[in-house]
Amino acid sequence: MTGERFVVLGLAQVRAPWFGEVGRWATAASVPVDFIRCVSAEELRARLAGGRQFSAVLIDSAIPDLDRDLIDTATAAGAATIIVDDGLRSRAWPSLGATAMLPSAFDRDDLMEILAQHGKAIERRESIRSSHPPEPAPGWTGRLVAVTGASGMGTSVAAMALAQGIGADSRYRDLTLLADFALDADQAMLHDARDIMPGLQELVEAHRSGAPDVPQVRSLVFDVDGRGHHLLLGLRRHRDWSVLRPRAMASALDTLLRSYRVVVADLEADLEGEDEVGSIDVEERNMLSRTTVGRADLVVAVGAGSLKGLHALTRVVGDLLAFGVPPERIVPVLNRSARSVRQRAEATRAFGELVAPLSRSLPTPIHVPDRRQVDDLLRDGAPLPTQITKPLAAAVLALLERAQPVGAAVGIDPVPLALGSLGHFADAGLHADLDEEAS
Repeated sequence: MTGERFVVLGLAQVRAPWFGEVGRWATAASVPVDFIRCVSAEELRARLAGGRQFSAVLIDSAIPDLDRDLIDTATAAGAATIIVDDGLRSRAWPSLGATAMLPSAFDRDDLMEILAQHGKAIERRESIRSSHPPEPAPGWTGRLVAVTGASGMGTSVAAMALAQGIGADSRYRDLTLLADFALDADQAMLHDARDIMPGLQELVEAHRSGAPDVPQVRSLVFDVDGRGHHLLLGLRRHRDWSVLRPRAMASALDTLLRSYRVVVADLEADLEGEDEVGSIDVEERNMLSRTTVGRADLVVAVGAGSLKGLHALTRVVGDLLAFGVPPERIVPVLNRSARSVRQRAEATRAFGELVAPLSRSLPTPIHVPDRRQVDDLLRDGAPLPTQITKPLAAAVLALLERAQPVGAAVGIDPVPLALGSLGHFADAGLHADLDEEAS
């Protein structure tokens, strides 16, 4: 292995025995390893983002900052993540993305064996590398509908009505989730939820250092009586966005989509990131909206038929198009629309003229009628009227049936099957059972 060696980053607790041993082996050249010690997770992230190529990262399992985000950062940089496990913690490291594990009392042979299996030897002249995040594993997922709009347009009530309308369909009853992803979360108030937890924070935290299954995720949501959908409570305070980790949030969203057929997400219309405003802090604050909109099968943009409402809706649609959402996946909604057919037609025409410079392939807006007793129904905890829920649910479900899922696997060609190669049912009665389950 002339001219090649393993370049390894290390992060451990102070005075961890293996940390010093690996350093001594590398200094004495008893192993072909360049060992770079990091004193904090921040330093580790900085080195991974610095452009140098690394073979592997050795991380002590006792590090408090060791979570899904840190492991994913190393993986995205092209380095194998090897956890030095002391056996005192019961975490399933492979489910968090770790490449391999070593016992805390490993020797030189153990280290070289695992580096040979999972690490890449680097030539001394290699320096700059180009890294790409790993592609997500294909698998079944539900459909994600993001509901967003300017302040005061009734976005949260529209999301609530959409979830209720979809949950009223027998195909989606108890398989629909309303998730409150807004920074100023109002769904707990609108549903008269007496509890403030568990909610979004607990869900994301569970994915930070674990991989919850479907029953565990469903234990963190609330069943909304008589409406056919479940509710995930949102942030308890606006500033709590700062405790959410982006990769843990993305993993939590994936688990929600494996747990429900439809997830309706109520979120803010702020999508600015570092590229637009030059601030990573703004991008992190808007992480909930950016992650959800980027993953959504449809985005419902809520406005109103008034002068201000049409202006606000046009601005939201423009932001969605600039973010990269295809126009056919945007569903404009005019909330609290007038009952007059002529006034609705005028509002539709005005919206079409306003968005024409942005895109000419946007769907026609959906009109949701104004119902004055909505506040009374919300106060009493009663379901919303079908005049509000049906138009939204019918339009969204029809579009979902035609739209290909955003996370659908591509590049997989169908394989022809020979006649009879799948066998046959031994029990004729099984046909009836399957038909009964499908209905």
